[in-house]
Amino acid sequence: MGLLPLAASTFFMVSGGPYAIEDILGGAGYRKALIILLVLPLIWCLPTALMIGELASAIPAEGGFYVWVRRALGPFWGYQEAWLSLTASVFDMAIYPAFAVAYLGKLNPVWISGHRAVWWSLGIVMLCGLWNLCGAPSVGKGSVWLFALLLAPFAVLVAAALWHARRAVYAPGHMGAPPGADLTTAITVALWNYMGWDNASTVAREVEDPQRNYPRAMALSTMLVVISYVIPIGAVALAGVSAANLTTGSWTDVAQMLAGHWLFLAIVAGGVVSGIGMFNVLMMSYARLPMTLAADGMLPRWMARTSSRGVPVAAILVCGVAWGMALGFTFERLISIDLILYGASLILEFVALVVLRRKEPELVRPFRIKGRGMAVIVAIPPAALILFAMYAARTERMAGMPALLFGLLVAAAGPCFYWMSRRFWGALGAS
Repeated sequence: MGLLPLAASTFFMVSGGPYAIEDILGGAGYRKALIILLVLPLIWCLPTALMIGELASAIPAEGGFYVWVRRALGPFWGYQEAWLSLTASVFDMAIYPAFAVAYLGKLNPVWISGHRAVWWSLGIVMLCGLWNLCGAPSVGKGSVWLFALLLAPFAVLVAAALWHARRAVYAPGHMGAPPGADLTTAITVALWNYMGWDNASTVAREVEDPQRNYPRAMALSTMLVVISYVIPIGAVALAGVSAANLTTGSWTDVAQMLAGHWLFLAIVAGGVVSGIGMFNVLMMSYARLPMTLAADGMLPRWMARTSSRGVPVAAILVCGVAWGMALGFTFERLISIDLILYGASLILEFVALVVLRRKEPELVRPFRIKGRGMAVIVAIPPAALILFAMYAARTERMAGMPALLFGLLVAAAGPCFYWMSRRFWGALGAS
């Protein structure tokens, strides 16, 4: 993959466009939502992008963050990094097919009634599996086209909103939080909409000139994600649309109101594209983890086999089955578990950044976070936000228990599976 396919793939690994940010508006109102969406890139995205830029350019290995943590902290912690990421993926990946299907249902609710929604979701899993069998370059180039298809309707929506803004009449407190707003939910949803930057690292061997392209792709995709969130929100705020009525899927209502049924249909199509695009690139990313683990002797060797195009066919099939089993959970529950497990893996990556600075000071780093001690300082804001997300999950429940406890139990199972993997499949390669 070249720079543009890598940037487009990273965009879908993180965002998927303005879809799913409506709950931020419903929970915070326009003013606070815009503040959240402009501040989080500085204290959440930028530190993460800097960390990935340094490690991905210094160690452009297939398996990405798993390899970084293993190299810095040893086989045990490398396995925990992979375990946290893969278990998080079970909940994360269930979101996107359901998301695409929900938008499809706006055309005709009968299409997704009953078990039909599950069959549609499984169809998306199979479609993306077949697409991934064509190789990472195919997924990356396809992401560029999906990016254009996704954002084209929003370019029209922004123009329509600005046209309506000329005569807009604003209700008192229009920019403030609506009644019943939940700022904690708004921040949590925003964190989820801004996470996933490190997923691009797992396909490093399939990226052209990774030492140069990873830092550039991180910068470009960060800018695109922020723009895709802030500009549509600012435009509909100027158009006088009430934030109180905005929840997941409300962009279609806004499109209908501002431009008519044709834009409604375009936004619906974009929602389907968004869900498919996110699932497709994340399948490419996550499937490289079991492949790399198998190559290191921590999973059956057949999981490491690849096709003539370098595609981990067995890993894609196994992961697809696991993701299909998680279909059906609610959006909020999936976000809570996803943030807990992903957050723990992200902390390990920052630890690896600091340890490698001390352990391998002579390692060639084409991109480097400048300043003594900055490797530690940049990790502080993301770590604080992860702790906040874990605290916010205290009211959510999963499998009959608090979501936080459920997430901790899943994480705690990692050492047990590490021991089992070493026993049944041998020691990790050279450590």
